Amino acid sequence: MFQKVIGQKSESAASGSSNAPASTPPAPAQPSAPSSPAAPPSSSTSTSSPSGRNVLSSDVEIKGTIKFSNDLVVDGKIEGHINSDGSLTVGENARIKAEIKTRSVIIYGKVHGNIEVTDRVELKANAELVGDIKAASLSIESGAIFVGKSTVGTPSVKPQQTSQGSTSKADSKGSKMATAS
Repeated sequence: MFQKVIGQKSESAASGSSNAPASTPPAPAQPSAPSSPAAPPSSSTSTSSPSGRNVLSSDVEIKGTIKFSNDLVVDGKIEGHINSDGSLTVGENARIKAEIKTRSVIIYGKVHGNIEVTDRVELKANAELVGDIKAASLSIESGAIFVGKSTVGTPSVKPQQTSQGSTSKADSKGSKMATAS
């Protein structure tokens, strides 16, 4: 999968001119030809995306805690915990049973577990999420499956905590409905 991404970048450059494949390898960054097979993935990744992108392909299975600092694309199986300040993308083939705490999550595959992000959760058309969401914003495409509770955004005024016994009848109904959901 990583080579495919690199291949797409060189193919797009190669489609511009027929001489591009000879001059497309990162000649300015790596002038020596013998090290170019090992150099393009690292130099291409660092120059094209300064934040870096990590990929776990479909044949990867992990049980435990995963921590990363940039972006992670998962197409395999994970069971455990995922913690990061970065962005997580769950691929179509991914099967995740984990508690997720990251900056943002985009889901194309299946996730069973709670998600807590500081930014955004996106559920794409074939996504399946069984678990609760806590996020600043939430996007759910038609066809996605979401079973759980969501807390989206931050209220401008925090609700006051009152006991049900001391509230009026109208307030009591409103608080019962709020606590039920």
